[in-house]
Amino acid sequence: MQDFTAGGLSGPTPRTLSCGDPAFDRRVKELVRDWGCEIAPELIEQLIITALKMARDKIGVADLKMTTRALNELRYASRTFAPYRATRKVCVFGSARTPPDAPEFLAAEEFTRKMREHGYMTITGGGDGIMGAAQRGAGRDFSFGLNIRLPFEQRANEVIHGDGKLINFNYFFTRKLNFVKESHAVVLFPGGFGTMDEGFEVLTLMQTGKARIFPLVLVDRPDGSYWRSLFTFITDYLLKLGLISADDFHLFYGARGVDDAVAHILQFYKNYRSYRWVGNRMVVRLQHALTDGAVKKLTKEFGDVLATGGFVQSKALPEEANEPEIAALPRLVFTPHKRNFGRIRCLLDGINRAAVMK
Repeated sequence: MQDFTAGGLSGPTPRTLSCGDPAFDRRVKELVRDWGCEIAPELIEQLIITALKMARDKIGVADLKMTTRALNELRYASRTFAPYRATRKVCVFGSARTPPDAPEFLAAEEFTRKMREHGYMTITGGGDGIMGAAQRGAGRDFSFGLNIRLPFEQRANEVIHGDGKLINFNYFFTRKLNFVKESHAVVLFPGGFGTMDEGFEVLTLMQTGKARIFPLVLVDRPDGSYWRSLFTFITDYLLKLGLISADDFHLFYGARGVDDAVAHILQFYKNYRSYRWVGNRMVVRLQHALTDGAVKKLTKEFGDVLATGGFVQSKALPEEANEPEIAALPRLVFTPHKRNFGRIRCLLDGINRAAVMK
């Protein structure tokens, strides 16, 4: 299981919903039990109770259709991704209008081919242009397509068309949720409104702590100025006007080319594995424990990140019992300020640079 909120959705769920009638509550509980729900039956009960409450609230037909369709789309997408949970994935965005002979097209194809060599699968919007290039580089077996139904004629690119890993969405919001939820890195090539929308949404979610931190990499054509122009705008307006902080720049990275983009993503996962929140504590799971000297160095360099206490190496916490597959990994546990996630990204980079125990 991959929780894109890094723990905001994990852990025990209190029983906060009731039909308002103990007899109906018992019937719902019996229904879920008789159906054979093994994983988090209390959440299935809450789904049913929410649906019953919507009926009692006399929700309009249009809202009922939207809610039902959205839930069906989320269910289908989760089922499609489920067999590939253990495989890291990189999500690629860029213009659907980019022609096959464009340098950006060739760069996207080369990038995903190299990521496939490192065991990564590729997720795109399923269309042509940069999306088609990325899936051509990844190959059909290493590709997911998250297509969107539009009023005008649209068909998935030839690589993913007809594949079981092609998912068709009616709503942008369910599609966008799956882009973020299933990705371990996001890479942007030059594109239009959609590319900007996806990139700034990922930035916003990481900046506000609503999604876990992962690499957001910007790749241009060789000697291109597309992303440099955006960097200039962000620096000269957003930063100088005080609308963002300087540390927010650590949440994205302008790559110097395809090889640099690949190296940046691989470096992010050099020792860092994942993290989750347990209350106010951040629990970073590592591939290898750090030396005592490395922990002291982190304390000196990133003491400003800490709200209280220090960095403590630990075994898995009891609250992580629902992730037995990574129970053996060492942890670095600390309590940070939850107001500067760009600085926390720097800390994760520092962990990857730190000396490890042999």
